[in-house]
Amino acid sequence: MKKYLVLDVGGSAIKYAVMDAEKNIYERGKVPTPLDCLDSFVNSVQSLYNTYSDVSGIAMSMPGRIDPNKGYCYTGGALTYIHDINMAELLSEHCGVRVTIGNDAKCAANAELGFGSLRDIQDGAVVILGTAIGGALIKDHKVLSGCRFGAGEFSNIITDYHKPFNGDTSWYASNGINGLLLHIQEALETEENYTGEEIFEMANNGNEAVLKGLNQFCLETAVQIYNINQIFDCEKVAIGGGISAQPLLLELIKKNFDEIYNSCYASTLPPEIVVCEYRNDANLIGALYQHLN
Repeated sequence: MKKYLVLDVGGSAIKYAVMDAEKNIYERGKVPTPLDCLDSFVNSVQSLYNTYSDVSGIAMSMPGRIDPNKGYCYTGGALTYIHDINMAELLSEHCGVRVTIGNDAKCAANAELGFGSLRDIQDGAVVILGTAIGGALIKDHKVLSGCRFGAGEFSNIITDYHKPFNGDTSWYASNGINGLLLHIQEALETEENYTGEEIFEMANNGNEAVLKGLNQFCLETAVQIYNINQIFDCEKVAIGGGISAQPLLLELIKKNFDEIYNSCYASTLPPEIVVCEYRNDANLIGALYQHLN
């Protein structure tokens, strides 16, 4: 069976795996992401390929605005030295195999579409609750890129029309990881820093103040899922990110969504709200799915 070198490029590390078309992983590891220049980045990828030169191709997930059909990177997210370059072509020249590249959030959606919780739908959405809000829209069983490759970039949706010029009212500020902490700090009237694990431990143990703050976080998440559904008419919306592993999160999002939906004259049917099946390996699996398809 053919094997592929699959890379998940992050701001601090490049996670890599040798995988087959059934997403079996034969070897895996990570190396630091070069932050200095493009040449260092290319050298790092080539070094990994040289280690596994029997692979049939390279599939890559990375941040930025990317044309997945050409592997052209208009931006590179935190990798500021990546802009306006056909990265797939460049890497293919150095490694001698076919290279495909996709945006990281859209790769996470591809993992769900190809192998996970969205494999049975035509239209839907993925919402990743992380440092920011990762997102993707799915149309006709394909991840929708958009004509300028920015479809589904939910993070900067403005949530307060009274303050449209303030980045603090963007969706990521309320429902990113820092937003979760701020909701809990406000509820507890403290400036104490808590990890996500500590927050959910307190909530699961019945801390009323923490539950109140968490419910507000989930209410704001549910509002935006409602809005996305009004625009896109989703069969399913899959919630991802590390905190999606907490059953209480999905429970509270669903509760708040149902209350919103039942109070409004919604013009669309409600979507099924589910959790993503893939978390830490979602970008790897999605990059592989994109490469194969």
